Amino acid sequence: MAMQGNPLVLIPVVVFLAFSIGLALVVRMRAKQSAEGGFISEYFIGSRSLGGFVLAMTTIATYGSVSSFVGGPGQAWSVGFGWVYMAAVQVTALFLLFGIMGKKMALVSRRLNAVTVIDVIRARYKSDAVANVSAAIIVLFFAAMMVAQFVGGAKLFEAVTGYSYIVGLALFGIAVIFYTTVGGFRGVAITDALCGVMMIVGIVVLAAGILSQGGGYEQILQNIKASKPSMLEPLGGGEMPVGLYFTQWLLVGVLTFSLPQSVVRCMGFKDERSLKNALVMGTVILGVMMILVTALGVLAKGVLPGTLADYGGSVDNIIPIAIAQCLPPWLAGIAIIGPIAASISTVSSLLISSSSSIVKDVYLHYRAKSLDADIELRDTKINGGAASDDKRVSRLSQVFTLALGLIVFVLAIVPPDVIWKINMFAFGGLETAFCWVLVMGLFWKRANSAGAVLSMVGGVVVYCTLMALGIKPFGLHQIVVGISLSLVLMLVGSWIAGKGRAVTPDPVFFP
Repeated sequence: MAMQGNPLVLIPVVVFLAFSIGLALVVRMRAKQSAEGGFISEYFIGSRSLGGFVLAMTTIATYGSVSSFVGGPGQAWSVGFGWVYMAAVQVTALFLLFGIMGKKMALVSRRLNAVTVIDVIRARYKSDAVANVSAAIIVLFFAAMMVAQFVGGAKLFEAVTGYSYIVGLALFGIAVIFYTTVGGFRGVAITDALCGVMMIVGIVVLAAGILSQGGGYEQILQNIKASKPSMLEPLGGGEMPVGLYFTQWLLVGVLTFSLPQSVVRCMGFKDERSLKNALVMGTVILGVMMILVTALGVLAKGVLPGTLADYGGSVDNIIPIAIAQCLPPWLAGIAIIGPIAASISTVSSLLISSSSSIVKDVYLHYRAKSLDADIELRDTKINGGAASDDKRVSRLSQVFTLALGLIVFVLAIVPPDVIWKINMFAFGGLETAFCWVLVMGLFWKRANSAGAVLSMVGGVVVYCTLMALGIKPFGLHQIVVGISLSLVLMLVGSWIAGKGRAVTPDPVFFP
């Protein structure tokens, strides 16, 4: 039961959001004084200056969304420990990201002076078509994810605080749009690190409240064993078949290293030591965080023992109700910061990446091509180095960031249902589109633009079609078909287009 408009719940949230805005403003002002490489490099990649801790925490905060705090634990409340065992695969996410993409993306992006993932893709495949398709896919799927984050955060706010959905949406929606627009990549990274810390605090506070309310860990397990013993089994009494394990491990674990919002972080760290530190810290922190937050859903069964119909008919309601029921108002206000931080950190990262796809990868690229000047002048302008262009590019980038944020904000006013499903749908689409284009582009010399376009378009169209029709071949999630077809199309397209042609590896990618 929500606490009707209780200011004790609201105050911690407002203080956190105000501090986040202030932090982004301070970071931006300092960045202006020390930025190297012009506005574009600073705004979209933070002048490649992230240390290990900030790199780890911003990547964790980008990966951990509101569905990690609401939808995932809600499913665990319904299914049991099987969902926790499935979630454990997320411990591999940052290890694979930094281990596979980290060093190669950093080296290549520095050689190219690239500041976006699409910069790297365009240079590798030497194709505007591949870059334009990439930009379109990023903006569309990122928009869906941002709407899901806004809606999830606002619904959680409404359920716990007693204030309306619109108040919650306006409060942190406006805050995150403002600090992303002003702060750029560096501001987002620093505030993401703060959000990551608050996510951990929120988990600990809620865990303490549930354990206290439920009489301790052993008592909760005894209650679950008596009421629904299948929740203690790995297969959940048939609710967690092996096929579901396999496909979910792919979707939320193994393939997440190819998500562009995460890959771009591999282009922003300071040095190799920072990368190694981020790999170790990030792997440990993310693994512990995701396992614990999902397990909270199982423990919540000890304090919310009824059926789903008793709690509004949606698993998304379980954690908000648990927060309201198990914690006093002031602690509920602290606990809610965790999922709200997850929401706004994901939105800020997606927003800055979407803005870069439009401004840097489309507008500035075609503007540079239209100039009647030599290559050096074009490169100078496209990277924001020309002093006469810097203010115009600065204004344009911030306007696009603000406009995108406001569009998503408006779309979230009328909330869709099943937030976690929207998030997982977008995950699958982005993985299908970018996994093989990035992996083959970085590590296979014969990959070419024909294979890349076929892989992205064919894989995403089939994936989305199967999702829309609800078709699951052999009972497996649609990501299995999408990612498999994407690989086949990459190989076949590259082979046909490259047949009979000698391959001259690009020395930037294959020195």
